[in-house]
Amino acid sequence: MKQIFLAAAGVLLSLGVYAQNQAKGYVYNDLNANGKLDKAEKGLAGISVTNGTDVVQTDQKGYYQLPVGDDQIIAVIKPAGYKVPLNEDNLPQFFYNHKPNGSPALKYKGVSPTGPLPKLVNFFLSPAKEDSNFTALIFGDPQAYNLEEMDYFAKGVVSEVEGTKRAVFGLSLGDLVGNDPSLFAPYTKAVKRVGIPWYNLIGNHDINFDVQDDRYSDESYEAHFGPADYAFNYGDVHFIILDDIIYPDPRGGKSYWGGLRAGQLEFVKNDLKYVPKNKLIVLAFHIPIGFAGENEGFREEDRIKLFDLLADYPNTLSLSAHTHNQKQLFFSEKDGWKQAKAHHHYNVGTTSGNWYSGELNEIGVPVSTMSDGTPKGYAFINFKGNQYTVDYKVAGKPKEYQLEIYTPRVLEKDKKTSAGIYANFFMGGEKDAVLYRIDGGSWKKMKYVLENDPGFLAALHKWDHTETLLTGRRPSLPAECKHLWRAPVPASLAPGEHTVEVKATDMFGKTYTQTAKYRILTR
Repeated sequence: MKQIFLAAAGVLLSLGVYAQNQAKGYVYNDLNANGKLDKAEKGLAGISVTNGTDVVQTDQKGYYQLPVGDDQIIAVIKPAGYKVPLNEDNLPQFFYNHKPNGSPALKYKGVSPTGPLPKLVNFFLSPAKEDSNFTALIFGDPQAYNLEEMDYFAKGVVSEVEGTKRAVFGLSLGDLVGNDPSLFAPYTKAVKRVGIPWYNLIGNHDINFDVQDDRYSDESYEAHFGPADYAFNYGDVHFIILDDIIYPDPRGGKSYWGGLRAGQLEFVKNDLKYVPKNKLIVLAFHIPIGFAGENEGFREEDRIKLFDLLADYPNTLSLSAHTHNQKQLFFSEKDGWKQAKAHHHYNVGTTSGNWYSGELNEIGVPVSTMSDGTPKGYAFINFKGNQYTVDYKVAGKPKEYQLEIYTPRVLEKDKKTSAGIYANFFMGGEKDAVLYRIDGGSWKKMKYVLENDPGFLAALHKWDHTETLLTGRRPSLPAECKHLWRAPVPASLAPGEHTVEVKATDMFGKTYTQTAKYRILTR
């Protein structure tokens, strides 16, 4: 259950906490990682523990004490250089769910009654070698609505990262399933195959829709994954995971609203008290924290309050999914960001792509290109100290495949045309450099445009004009692409075949090239 707070005369009043108790316990150095206290093992000092709002640190003996109500989760915030236990599905076990009476009766089961608060709620951390240079694997919206689509997810995405040695942990950015929490179990079995610790985040298709109060919309999620808001450290990076799905929409209606609750902002404030200012802060959400012109339904005042809390942290990154497109957003001072260097928000492309639509590929999985022309895939975020770079990986394609060129196949010599050369640079943003040349000539700049992706439009036209049944399912309508460039296509060259080469450089200085061909004909 979420904690709901009202500000009254400067005091935070909890509506989600009834009978107040004190959770007490120790955080132990579990040297042999057996999950129990042995003679030589001592408590760990200076470890943060939270009830979802308050954050305290353990004393010299590893002892902590926190207020807890009848429906709260106590969690340890993993420090760098340690690991938490994993369950059989590789899900990190860093929390204790205190719900004496269990979840309310819901269509999909929530948390079973946990009984009285234990005398001690202890946590065990094991020493782990953590390099400050590491990589995390990021999935956006697996969002399977049934077991067939879960199989598409497993075959089309999970199978190619199974047993990865590149990433040290994974994170799914919400919409783990499609409106059916009974699919959480097959989802966890699928990501277990990756073979690394896997963190999760709640999305708007993971909630309990049969509730009238936002406090209870995450009950089934909690039963499978634990707290919807939590934090952990790895290397020089501090990760904060936040549920930004408010349901039901407080403005009225049966939908949801993107935003943060007062208790969540208090959690971030209390958590950051113990995080050094030189750390990289990575925040993960489901719904993008959009701004004017890019608002995906997120409450603006909550973003401003969050930015206030981050004002003293020069190294930040935030992540989201939800849109089934891919975008690079940058928040500046005019958007409420408090620093000269803009804040980067990466809206990650999804593993389900365009909701498992499109024709089936050679392995029987829908192509499912997203409506902005980005092929379905996932991201590797590479951390080096408190800095980062991102690699987007298109599922089923070589890692070098980072852009697609669209050009007419044939042109009539010297005849004026409205056609053009388009380049969709999947990780691109408006300020990136995208150049083109014809037949090895001089490089010229392409123009950044906000249009529909030509390849996605062509796929739709195929579905709408076919006279035979295609495999799979028709994709959705197109969306404006935020990483598309255009250049004129010359028809004045000699008759014959000509090669278009595009060179694109992303915000991290990585350069990619791609080629395409077209022909000039005479009558």
